[in-house]
Amino acid sequence: MAESDNLLSPEELDALTAGLEDGSIEADTGLNHDISVMRHDLTNEDSSLGVNVGAVDMINERFIRQFRLGLLEVLRTTPKVNMANVQIMKFGEYLKDLSAPLSVNTIRLNPLRGYSMAVIEPSIVFAALDNFFGGFGRGFDKLPPGRLFTPTESSIIKIMLDVLFGSLQEAWAPILPIKCEHVSSEINPQFAQIADENDLVVVSRFVADLGRDVSGNIDLVYPYNSLKPIRDLLRSRVQTGDGDDVSDKEWSAELQSAAVDAELEVSVELAQIETTLRNFEAMCEGDIIPLTKGEHARIYVNGVPVFDADVGANGAQMAVRIIKPLSPLK
Repeated sequence: MAESDNLLSPEELDALTAGLEDGSIEADTGLNHDISVMRHDLTNEDSSLGVNVGAVDMINERFIRQFRLGLLEVLRTTPKVNMANVQIMKFGEYLKDLSAPLSVNTIRLNPLRGYSMAVIEPSIVFAALDNFFGGFGRGFDKLPPGRLFTPTESSIIKIMLDVLFGSLQEAWAPILPIKCEHVSSEINPQFAQIADENDLVVVSRFVADLGRDVSGNIDLVYPYNSLKPIRDLLRSRVQTGDGDDVSDKEWSAELQSAAVDAELEVSVELAQIETTLRNFEAMCEGDIIPLTKGEHARIYVNGVPVFDADVGANGAQMAVRIIKPLSPLK
């Protein structure tokens, strides 16, 4: 081996290769050679927030309730807003599924770090505009390429953003008080660079229906780095107890105390018969109605079958003895 470069010479490499091929040199003699290896890309950021994404779901559920009420007040219509699953993806992947023109709004959610984005599809804008002026929510699915929003349409977008900001602040309030601020508006999502293409974002999509057969998406996009500093706070909001927490015991005791005195109507059915209205109207005192008694009587609670039972007597009182509970499907 040459001392100058500390590398094997060509002759030494050939001898080593020949020894491995004929078996004179043992292979796989290193340490931990039987350990499996998992590929890990150090350049790819972890797609886990470190918290249950259910925390964002909880925020979105509160947002939907407030957003519906806000739109009802300004548009005088009852919108339908449904939530899709929260997704964590690269910003570039999110952008490639969007096509201009859209109402792309860069927003600031203080004290969260960085900028977020609210994207409203044109179909929502047109339906809101029609509702605002007394229509039934008719509109177009998309804008022609290159067409900008008119001043009237921009005013409707501003009204919707005001409702969105108020709803978002109410939704975040139990976790973190935030203040929404509008930064800029674009029609091309490529110009709203809230993150690099390879940076992760958290996408909350809401499917809104504001008119007759008109629906569209409203997206709230948070940069991953804006939620990462508060992941412990988000995690604490979705932790579930194991039944030993003091708060859980207090809640269970209060629920039991509130429900234990609730009145229920209990009835016992011995058998059923089927007859016609003609025969029923012809019945009179003394008539005998034949029936086939089942194996057990059935106990109903508020009209719901709950138990099978046997009918008997307990002293001077009629009584039933429960035999078995019934499946909820019966």
